[in-house]
Amino acid sequence: MSETFKQQQQFVHQVIGHSRTSNKLIPLNTHGHGVAPVNIALSKYWGKRDTVLNLPMNGSVSISLPGLGTKTTVTLQPITKKRPLPINHSIDQIQLNGETLDANNPFCIRLTAFLDLFRPENHAFQVNTHNTVPTAAGLASSASGYAALVLALNELFQWQLSLQKRSLLARLGSGSASRSLYSGFALWHKGQQADGLDSYAEPIETQWPELCIGLVKINVQQKPISSTTGMQNTVNTCDLYQSWPQQAEKNMQTILESIEQNNFEQLGQTAEHNALSMHATMMATWPPIVYWQPESLAAMQTVWQLRQQGIAVYFTMD
Repeated sequence: MSETFKQQQQFVHQVIGHSRTSNKLIPLNTHGHGVAPVNIALSKYWGKRDTVLNLPMNGSVSISLPGLGTKTTVTLQPITKKRPLPINHSIDQIQLNGETLDANNPFCIRLTAFLDLFRPENHAFQVNTHNTVPTAAGLASSASGYAALVLALNELFQWQLSLQKRSLLARLGSGSASRSLYSGFALWHKGQQADGLDSYAEPIETQWPELCIGLVKINVQQKPISSTTGMQNTVNTCDLYQSWPQQAEKNMQTILESIEQNNFEQLGQTAEHNALSMHATMMATWPPIVYWQPESLAAMQTVWQLRQQGIAVYFTMD
């Protein structure tokens, strides 16, 4: 058992209240369902102060996109001689968009490692998940995926966890997943504690029916480098990164103020500047991290041209 697994399992037990006298890893339902939206960060999180517990260097604010996200169903099966492990598959049976994944699939490996934290002895999970957005292509499918999975596990085991605790567990799978439990705006607190129990997301109560969001599909292919790897490379090699956490926190406060006041111009300017600043740290990383495509630049230029014509429109990108 690795030290990483021990730390993560201890965190899980703290959140769900598991103990030897009160075993919370016994399923009380035959299955669990979860549905969660994708979210797009308006003030970004980039870089971790703790890679084991997914604790961010800075807080962030996001908005969820209704109608886009992940639906997940989870069941448990005992492992017996009559029900052996399937050949060429992981201990768990994981289906993504109707396709049963091989054990060597990166998505399968990552998901199985997360499920290990909740696994009753001699049991295998069956997970059926469906994304309505491309996987690992910049629309936070991992955020909605882990949020939906935690909701399904909460129903399967009947933990009846608060939204704050569900956010803590979702964060362990994917940092941005902490924000995908909510519709509308969400604030993810960076926290201060080493145990990570104060780093969770909560909804921002507001009414802003005039606010509109449009999506531009650039590329549905998976990113050439994962966010987790990219963040760590940036933290380790980018000279510009030293100023990023403080600037990101300042941007976050401005965006919170903009939401409270329904100030679209201030919101748009700050979100756009924050996105460009984050990508600047990526490009100054070694080796450089460039997620932009030629179409990305074309889309940005279109937005700038529209603003010159007096149309209030701004962009952000993960």
